Amino acid sequence: MAIKIIKNRSDIGAGTRGSDLGVDAIEIAAINENNDYFNRFDFMDVQTENESIYNKVNNSFAKRIKSVYNQCSRLSDAVQSTLSEGNFPLVLSGDHSSALGTISGVKAANPDKRVGVIWIDAHADLHSPYTSPSGNIHGMPLAAAIADDNLDCQINEVTGETHKYWNAMKNIGVDGAKVLSSDLVYFGVRDTEEPEDKQIEKLGIKNYMVHEVRYRGLEVCVNEALDKLSDCDVIYISFDVDSMDCDLISYGTGTPVPKGFDQHEIIAIINQLLVSEKVACVEFVEVNPLLDFKGNKMAETAFEVLSEVTDKIQEVI
Repeated sequence: MAIKIIKNRSDIGAGTRGSDLGVDAIEIAAINENNDYFNRFDFMDVQTENESIYNKVNNSFAKRIKSVYNQCSRLSDAVQSTLSEGNFPLVLSGDHSSALGTISGVKAANPDKRVGVIWIDAHADLHSPYTSPSGNIHGMPLAAAIADDNLDCQINEVTGETHKYWNAMKNIGVDGAKVLSSDLVYFGVRDTEEPEDKQIEKLGIKNYMVHEVRYRGLEVCVNEALDKLSDCDVIYISFDVDSMDCDLISYGTGTPVPKGFDQHEIIAIINQLLVSEKVACVEFVEVNPLLDFKGNKMAETAFEVLSEVTDKIQEVI
């Protein structure tokens, strides 16, 4: 088994432009360190539809949903084929709507297996077009992955093309839910809205907040998370860089939130999860160099995490 890097330069699910440049910013961080990281691994580029950003005829409840559906479908195929070849997909994406494609690909490659998700993020990303106040689909991937629209908190009337493509998104890779809500664990979520809070409570989703991880101990919390996912056959890790403290690291991400993890904690969390030997895929998202007032600091920090995590992946695969 070998690592294969999947580059998905798409930001059409976000509300702010620029995360499509995140992959290149991480590569520049490596170049500036004289690190040949991106020459060491096979890679593939996923075709994008970033030009859809100019399309002003969009349903406000799920902006550019047809193009996001297409993007997630292509990414799902890329992840599935990488896993089917016996390789480890390391996905570098723009905005976080991509996670639906990645999760769908993991499930499509493991249709009879139970998939667990570790979501390292400042945000819960549990909105659906029925509940979203913004219509930005990077806040919706988990709702699609667990196939739960949270209609108890509905504020939007979803019809026509939005309804059609949202249902299609829930059936990418394999039909229906890819993940049980009981097999989803959050790390670092601290910026949520009421419909998401109600879903988290109703579904009993565990969120290891930053202060809990520091108070109880990182190792204890990660072991507890792995125990919670003990019935899962494979695990997908999604790392959104806004899980890190924007004041400490950088504001180089679309929705920065203070009081997050530092990069050393992120490395320790992911590496401890990797030791379980259940992790089938890791994804990095939401580096936005256009918003970084510290030069390329967020991408440099993301590359530090990527480099350390890659070493651990190579140890365990």
